Amino acid sequence: MERSLLGTMLNENYLILDTDLTPDMFQTQMHRSIFRAMQHLAYQDKPVDYITILTMVEPKEVGGAPYLANLQTFADSEKFDSYNEMVLVAWREREKQKLLFQAQSGNWSIEDIQKALDQLQTNTTRINTSITNDLVAMFPLPEKPMEEIAAVRTKIKQLDRLLVGFRNGELTIVAGRPSMGKTDVMNYFAYTAGISGFLPIVFSLEMDRTMLINRLVATTGKINRLRMRDPYKYFSEKQKENWVHTLTEVDKAKIHIDDRAGLTVSQIRAQARSIIRSTPERKPIIFIDYLQIIFSNDTRGGNQTYMIGQISWELKRMAKEFNCPVICLAQLNRGVESRQNKRPLMSDLRDSGNIEQDADVIILLYRDSYYAELKEKASEEYEYESEEADTQAYVDKRGNEPLELIVAKNRNGPTGSVVVNYRKTTGHISERAIGT
Repeated sequence: MERSLLGTMLNENYLILDTDLTPDMFQTQMHRSIFRAMQHLAYQDKPVDYITILTMVEPKEVGGAPYLANLQTFADSEKFDSYNEMVLVAWREREKQKLLFQAQSGNWSIEDIQKALDQLQTNTTRINTSITNDLVAMFPLPEKPMEEIAAVRTKIKQLDRLLVGFRNGELTIVAGRPSMGKTDVMNYFAYTAGISGFLPIVFSLEMDRTMLINRLVATTGKINRLRMRDPYKYFSEKQKENWVHTLTEVDKAKIHIDDRAGLTVSQIRAQARSIIRSTPERKPIIFIDYLQIIFSNDTRGGNQTYMIGQISWELKRMAKEFNCPVICLAQLNRGVESRQNKRPLMSDLRDSGNIEQDADVIILLYRDSYYAELKEKASEEYEYESEEADTQAYVDKRGNEPLELIVAKNRNGPTGSVVVNYRKTTGHISERAIGT
């Protein structure tokens, strides 16, 4: 683990100052010397590699040039956070054993033992707990206009009135039944954020990269998705003329997509950190599709509810660590379809676990035409006479239908329902005039 940590830091130097580890927390003297030299170089804003390390110490102190060069073969950025925590835990355990031995030898009082153990637990946390400076910063508030809360606006006025946008450090869950429009809503939020100057990072665990890009292009260019199957054959002349412009508009959003399946939160965190470091001029916003297929290493006997709860907690922790919004899609239970009133509730979240507790915002998606579509499919599949379901009744002359964004939870504001225009053929989402 220590070799993996050091090797990863040699590959990605910014991790050296990001970690809470100190040289004495490494188990071997050689690794302590290596990390001490790495920190010294990093604090001086110098490149850190095996050559620069050898200019700081005697080669025998760090295992020689071959050992240093070989460390990079152990690099694994996806496991960095896990290994960092394990090395920290192992150090605390060693220190605890030392303390208990000293306490026994010196016949310490229970109070002294407890005080030493408490200090051991807290001395690796680099935070300022005093509120004095915070209060001083509040002195001028009554004398000047309030600054606007930093948030990623959605460009849907009614939704922004409820949420003020997606806030740093907050976890937002966007949930709905399959084919309700979750991915199109995510694409809208990601594109809008990107055009506004943020850095949208999308982890698409279900849909592959090409399909997701096609959807983004279709939405931006307002192109029927069926035409995207063969642009040469199906595009109109106007669509062909606008093609380069459409691609340029999508590129302006600077969206990053990772479509690997079965990622863990640790892997998502590692990849996000790398992308964020490579684009420091933009503030990140992270999107994940979707919650129930994020892989968990902690199975606890196959308890799905526990695993989903653990994942939601890790996502919330990631939002706080990166100080950015995290928006994660989620599936709703099938049970919602058996009710007379099919508008979803928070309790309809599949394998909900602690989702309701961990999420700062929960948005549930609903559109009437979805159930009309299901009715038509059932009629075609089983060939029985039923009341005719007319999905066109929900679509206006421009092909828009109402899509409800139900803000069922908002930790820092009001709840409510917002209706937007949704064009299923293109995935396009737009503001809907109030009262329509």
